[in-house]
Amino acid sequence: MVFQAIGDEPLDTKVDVRLTSAEKARLQEDAEIAGMSMSALVRARYFGRPIIANTDQVMIRELRRQGGLLKKIHDESGGAYSAETSAALFLLSEAIKSIGRGGYKK
Repeated sequence: MVFQAIGDEPLDTKVDVRLTSAEKARLQEDAEIAGMSMSALVRARYFGRPIIANTDQVMIRELRRQGGLLKKIHDESGGAYSAETSAALFLLSEAIKSIGRGGYKK
């Protein structure tokens, strides 16, 4: 039975794992926070893939929006605040990189 395709290969094998009720609840919670299925979360953790929580993705989107607003201020002011907007854009960029590197950790 093929469940879904990841890349070019279908997920055609199932693995059963015994957990305590508390472990399963934690796994479900972690998967919900990351916006993934439990299977996808377990595969990502096992194979060392990054897991970025939905909240992190929302934060990155907001930081990018803020960057766009700073660029608009820079353009409309003719660069009058270029030192300030440059510094703010640098900080936004560093924050986005930091969030992206950190991924989801509980």
